[in-house]
Amino acid sequence: MISESSTNSGAVFTFGKSKFADNIPSKFWLKNDVPLKIACGDEHTALLTENGKLFMFGSNNWGQLGLGSKLTVNKPTCVKALKSEKVQLVACGRNHTLICTAQGKVYASGGNSEGQLGLGDCDERTAFCRVDFFNSHGPIKMLAAGSNTSAALTASGRLFMWGDNTEGQIGLGKESQVSSPQEVSVGRPVSWVSCGYYHSALVTADGALFTFGEWDSGKLGLGTDQLPGHRVPQLVKSIKHRVKQVACGGGHTVALTEDDIYTFGLGQFGQLGHGTFIFESRLPRPVEHFKKGRVRQVSCGENHTAVITDGGLLYTFGDGRHGKLCLGEENFTNQFKPTLCPRFLKYNVKSAACGGCHMVVLAHPRDGGCSDVTLEDDDVTEDYLQKSYVELLGDSVDSSTLQRTLSARVRRRERVGRSPDQFGAMFRTLPTMTPGYLQPPPPVSSQTIPPRLPPAELNHRKVLNGTHQHGSAGSNHQGTYLTSPPSLHQHLIILLSSKTLLITFLPASVILSVSTTFILILTQLLTL
Repeated sequence: MISESSTNSGAVFTFGKSKFADNIPSKFWLKNDVPLKIACGDEHTALLTENGKLFMFGSNNWGQLGLGSKLTVNKPTCVKALKSEKVQLVACGRNHTLICTAQGKVYASGGNSEGQLGLGDCDERTAFCRVDFFNSHGPIKMLAAGSNTSAALTASGRLFMWGDNTEGQIGLGKESQVSSPQEVSVGRPVSWVSCGYYHSALVTADGALFTFGEWDSGKLGLGTDQLPGHRVPQLVKSIKHRVKQVACGGGHTVALTEDDIYTFGLGQFGQLGHGTFIFESRLPRPVEHFKKGRVRQVSCGENHTAVITDGGLLYTFGDGRHGKLCLGEENFTNQFKPTLCPRFLKYNVKSAACGGCHMVVLAHPRDGGCSDVTLEDDDVTEDYLQKSYVELLGDSVDSSTLQRTLSARVRRRERVGRSPDQFGAMFRTLPTMTPGYLQPPPPVSSQTIPPRLPPAELNHRKVLNGTHQHGSAGSNHQGTYLTSPPSLHQHLIILLSSKTLLITFLPASVILSVSTTFILILTQLLTL
């Protein structure tokens, strides 16, 4: 079912510990079908196609793949039990999976210790079982799943949640666990929902953001006066603009408005995108890199974040372990600011799903290579892309292709960076070169540069505390001074030593002359 030949139908890329291709960054296509939607759990992945087929792969220790067993699956495998159904929606929790068919039927499989399958009990399932509750609650337009929680959003804006509520993460107040779907109401229709590990968030049809669940580290973005009510949805008042999407990670939250991305919560791995010294943000804070309303999708893993722009570019930041940030097979470092994924310059990224320790990306080849890639002025890594375009885009792309994609301001900045004028101020600080400033050095021979000092001379050069002079002129390693004040020649040696940085910018011939003169002066002093 898997084809390694390139097609225009779109490719699925895997990064990190995906259990696919020995966890090596890879891509694949589907024969006679088009990948349409992707979802990631902690260590498993779901893929929906245009024909309504469901493919699963990854860890399966709880039966979360719905294949009738608990065996780990290392390649995308079609769920044959659902072939008669056309699957339209999918969501992956930590160890369970939810799907919805075109007929409005909801199925669940996997771990069920907190009733997250919505089947009225806490028994795990290794095959997809129908959630009968939704037979009479209208069509479903969105599914979401968290650590041990689940959510379903109807076309009319009604939100139902079930599973673990120990931290209030399904918004049902004092209930600790619910094994059947229960409605969560905020008094207005809901348009979006996301479940994190122990907190959740929803967006209403009028663009208001509500959060609930575990509140520590600021992941709810609430004021201190709102925290006592964290077990039911609370309005995030500090975001004044209409929110379009929200994504919840392990300890952080990302909200997308028309013009900005706001992040809040834990940021110890860089998942907030605010820089290296922002490890936590208790209130929503805009990510400076993304402006002008140019973001299409946000996604969160446990400790990393992915952002897709309107132009189909992918940015990642946060925990880089296992290579899940798509920045190269050998780049596992944490990223504290949004970083452009250069691998996708040739592709138009459609969606990205973040798991606990992996990420899956759905992308289509760009028409005519990368000629329509446009980097914004604020895009990072232009210098990195400029110097490595051959490796990233292939031999068929000449040096001018990427240069044309950069904005005028970026090109101007690069020209300034290459200009010798930037060293002008440095050269102006050098002393004036007079005719007698540097005299030609006398000939050097074995008579003028002794290989070592005679013992008698060494004994003569003791300091007051009895130590030998081995440091710079005028002092020894203990900081004591010579018995006599430094001579004019010793002052000259100190002066020359302090000008080392300036001398390095002189022509090689001048440096050689200065070095030789310095050696001769030092030799004469040591032989006094």
